[in-house]
Amino acid sequence: MKKTVLKPSDANKVQATILQGSPQMIAQEPSMTVVSPSKNNFISPILDHSGSRKRNEVENRYYPEPKRRRSDKGGKGLRHFSMKVCEKVRKKGTTSYNEVADELVNEFATSALMNASAEQQYDQKNIRRRVYDALNVLMAMNIISKEKKEIRWLGLPTNSIQECINLVQEKQERCDRIKHKIQQLKDLILQQISFKRLVERNSEAERLYGVPAPNSAIQLPFIIINTSKKTVIDCSISNDKTEYLFVFDDKFEIHDDIEVLKRMGLVMGLDKGECSIDDLQKAKSMVPKSLEKYVLQMATGDTDPVLAEICNASSSAEEQALLNSMRSNDEGDTSMPISPSLQEFSDDESDVHFEDLSSDLDVN
Repeated sequence: MKKTVLKPSDANKVQATILQGSPQMIAQEPSMTVVSPSKNNFISPILDHSGSRKRNEVENRYYPEPKRRRSDKGGKGLRHFSMKVCEKVRKKGTTSYNEVADELVNEFATSALMNASAEQQYDQKNIRRRVYDALNVLMAMNIISKEKKEIRWLGLPTNSIQECINLVQEKQERCDRIKHKIQQLKDLILQQISFKRLVERNSEAERLYGVPAPNSAIQLPFIIINTSKKTVIDCSISNDKTEYLFVFDDKFEIHDDIEVLKRMGLVMGLDKGECSIDDLQKAKSMVPKSLEKYVLQMATGDTDPVLAEICNASSSAEEQALLNSMRSNDEGDTSMPISPSLQEFSDDESDVHFEDLSSDLDVN
């Protein structure tokens, strides 16, 4: 059987097939039909010049069902799964690929997208492949870290100005904590010196005057309440004498035992920075060797040199100037932010689908 191939100019004429040995002509409809549906014998239609037929329509006609490109909006893209994976890892802090993939498969297994068993198996493999791709994207952005099978959350990236502000605030908070701890240490040093001086004083008094009467001594710790002689005081005591309720009709002061020992001069003027050389040497002998520098600082009224170097005023001024400069540069920058918030991701994806990007990836 022979066939005649019509030229494009004869496309609108009646097409005919000439049979060998027979002059009879069989008229056909003015349209081109394909003899064989195989891929090798497929001939592109010559009558369609509008370009409206898409490639995926031809593929959907002749390709098996699992190999078709999904052009519907129902599928979720890599952006959607990246958001899901990012939220999972953020909540867990430390997780693994299998844990994240299993949870996402369980979530999507009950959705309307997975009804048939064959389609469900294909979608599960697709979800696991997308989770693998999303983890690689998050790792490349330094949002997560991976060591062997363990995945750790690092945090979303921020712009330079916000990161610098956070670092300055963190530095100031740490400086404040260091100052507070150093002050607590100095208070404990004064307390130890005052207690040792009190022991020496009481031992000398015992040696000279004997043991004091029971009602003439006050045991540590104690609290002293001071007020005017004209103040009316109403005091109530609980039955077990563990709670005391005071009602004053005028101003009053409360002092603990350390304040009383300071007023008695047992700290040798270290609390006021007025300490003689002899008292300084005696105070140093009452503390460990590693704490002598703090005794010297209290005696001279100086601050800790290491703390002053870290948290000085000039450094804060330089940091403030740097922040102001970065703010001005940041206001002039109209580029998009480095990392959009999770709310900016939408469930509806664009026409670009990512099945083919990772179709060769075999996920175990």
